[in-house]
Parts: sequence; C-alpha cells; structure tokens
Amino acid sequence: MVLAVFAGLPGVGKSSLAARVATELPACVLAVDTVDSALQRYEVVEPRPGFAAYGAVAALAEVQLRIGHHVIIDAVSPVRAARQLWIDVAERAGAPLRVVEVVVGDDAEHRRRVEKRFEARDHDGVPDWVRVLERQAEYEPYLGPRLVVDTHLAAEPVEAIVSYISR
Repeated sequence: MVLAVFAGLPGVGKSSLAARVATELPACVLAVDTVDSALQRYEVVEPRPGFAAYGAVAALAEVQLRIGHHVIIDAVSPVRAARQLWIDVAERAGAPLRVVEVVVGDDAEHRRRVEKRFEARDHDGVPDWVRVLERQAEYEPYLGPRLVVDTHLAAEPVEAIVSYISR
C-alpha cells in the first residue's frame, strides 16, 4: 500500500492524472474538491473554508490505507500545514508517501485550461483565473522529495508516475 498525493494549482491536470494512475495501480482516489463541494451543498459552514474537507479526506485515506488499499489524494496542498497532514497520515498508517507535483509550464495554456473548466463548472468551488493567480501567490514551494510532472510537456506521464509511486 502507498499514499500518493497529487498536488498543484487548480487546472493543472491533477484529477485527470490521478484517475488514470488509479486505474493502473489500482488505487482509490480521494479528492478534497469533491468533499468540499459536498460540504457546501449541505450548507456546512466553517470558519476556515476547505479545512474540514482536508480533514475528512485524511481520515478516509487512513482507513483505506489500514485496509491495505493504495490511496491517491487529489488536493492543491498549497502550504506546509496541508502537506504535513499527508505526512502524518502516511506515518500513522505505516505507508510510504509519494508526492506528485503537477504543473503546467506554460502560463497561457494553464489559463486556457482554467477558463475552460470555469465555464463548464458544476459547482461554485471551481476557481476562475484570478482566483488561481491568488492561490499561486499563496503556494509555498515544495522542499521534499517528489516527482514533478509538467502536463504541458509530458506526452504520456502515467507510466512514469506509476513507476515512481510503486518503487
């Protein structure tokens, strides 16, 4: 069993890659955005938006890891505190942690993807380009070991990601 975290700004392709890699491993995918939009739908109000979603996903991940399943977390994980959450879950479950930081190396392409996604949004939590730029300003650089995947350059990254996660 392994805990893989797909991190990066909104619109970089985390969810698409996570789903494809999950099929190959196999693994369950736990997406913070899914939990967060469900909480909004049920009008759960919290003083720190998004905080409960990260906590719920962490709790679910730990249960799945203890059962023996591979788990992929799909979350922006923009700051050290969010990243520490995944480290703690992996340590408690006795699972290796693999971080896949997903980026789009071309700003114009990233913006195009974000705007397309925003137009087709199915809930209020999908950010527009201005919000993504705000998140980018808050995004702390990763310092630990990780695989960086540029979805603009990588023609077919799934095999390399599966290999990294499975090592």
